[in-house]
Amino acid sequence: MTLRTHAPFRADHVGSFLRPKFLLDAREQRAKGEITAEQLRAVEDQAITEIVKFQEDVGLQSITDGEFRRTYFHIDFLEQLGGVKTDIPVTIIRADGSEELAPPVMRVVGKVEHVKDIQRGDFEYLQSQVSALDRKGLTPKVTIPSPTMLHFRGGRAGISREHYPELDPAFYDDVAKAYGDELSSLSEAGCTYVQMDDTNLAYLCDDKMREAARQRGDDPNELPHRYAMFINKVVAQKPAGMTLAMHLCRGNFKSTHAAAGNYEPVAEALLAEMNLDAYFMEYDDERSGDFRPLRFLPKNKIVVLGLVTTKFGEMESKDALKRRIDEAAKYAPMDQLCLSPQCGFSSTVHGNNIAVQAQRDKLRLVVEVAQEVWG
Repeated sequence: MTLRTHAPFRADHVGSFLRPKFLLDAREQRAKGEITAEQLRAVEDQAITEIVKFQEDVGLQSITDGEFRRTYFHIDFLEQLGGVKTDIPVTIIRADGSEELAPPVMRVVGKVEHVKDIQRGDFEYLQSQVSALDRKGLTPKVTIPSPTMLHFRGGRAGISREHYPELDPAFYDDVAKAYGDELSSLSEAGCTYVQMDDTNLAYLCDDKMREAARQRGDDPNELPHRYAMFINKVVAQKPAGMTLAMHLCRGNFKSTHAAAGNYEPVAEALLAEMNLDAYFMEYDDERSGDFRPLRFLPKNKIVVLGLVTTKFGEMESKDALKRRIDEAAKYAPMDQLCLSPQCGFSSTVHGNNIAVQAQRDKLRLVVEVAQEVWG
């Protein structure tokens, strides 16, 4: 077996990175009206130039902009779709003093449509910085939230009955077309690697989240199959030559999590029914269950095992990671597996409780283990 020459790569990553202080300071200045949007973007450009070089330095082949232009991994994108209204999430202090990000309220208040290019300008800057490194084998990756985010949070009640008296097919078709238009826009700019971040399928592995779906009037056993149909409407519009992956996230706000549970309740719909190219699956601790759900993986797909946690700085051992990869290979062929951190390091602007040096060390660990296992 050899290292892969196209995405996803044997050593890959989810996409977000800890924001440097100078960028956080500039965002605060912008919020206070002390600098213009153009001045903030110039600071973002500088930070992205640095994080692109950082990724090359640690040996990664897929390169993102660190999501440095975003506050939240999902809201900044979804609110730019026509017909969508989002509210800023609220931070809740738990009884033990830890913090939790309450899910944002996302409502469909009109016909969902692609009214403008959302990520194209950001991608073009990222691409220019990757090209400036003048190194072959690097692929810029764009991350966007999954379309299921527009349904799962509020269910039927969160979607305008005036515009969508029936969800199927009008709502699903409109959202899929909006996503298809965005993928086409990115493809025209040269993008070949897009990752959709999806919390909802991972949440449907959690008994509490499943019950919450029931309370909203949805059947948690039926939803994964409906979402497979939904995702496939997007995949059907994927431009030729583009790799489309999905990251399954269980929550990643300030090193906390929102859901737990084995992938078994969603595995068949996720792996066998969705026509995606690859899946980034969180497997960094016991919350994720065992690897048996990987038995549903068809021969033409890749699973990127998220074995290295981004929540805490303690380093995993190479031997332990290799043993876990071997365990996964009992259910899916080794040649269809890759390695990554379990999530990004900063799904929101706040960042996880981990040091910048630990961020570097963990990515380097992923690269070295991948080289030793597959290279």
